[in-house]
Amino acid sequence: MNFETVLLYNFDESEKARKIKMVLLKMKVKIKKVSKEQYLEPIGFLAGNKEIPSSGDIYEGEGFPEEMLVMKGFTSSRIDLLLKEFRKAGIAKVNLKAIVTEYNQKWTSLELYHELQEEHAKMNPKQTL
Repeated sequence: MNFETVLLYNFDESEKARKIKMVLLKMKVKIKKVSKEQYLEPIGFLAGNKEIPSSGDIYEGEGFPEEMLVMKGFTSSRIDLLLKEFRKAGIAKVNLKAIVTEYNQKWTSLELYHELQEEHAKMNPKQTL
């Protein structure tokens, strides 16, 4: 069975984080808060894919400040529902969102972050993160 999982990066204990967690719990989605020390682990491993081994590496750098949300195991209709529930709950937009794919599941969180940052900059040239 392909369980839905969401990886949360840099969501502090704010009202926004609380609302996101409430929506995810309501939808019965597994939540994993990713710590900075885990940034060198493959995102597939972090999301629970047993076929992706741990790197065993511990990140000791600065990390990144932006919020990032990574989804695994969602159908397109469930993604639509998740985003609809976020809007309904009054949750401010999360600019960096991704889906774990066969292509990116072996990337580290830092690699995914840089890719999403580039994509966001291209799609929103006047907006900064």
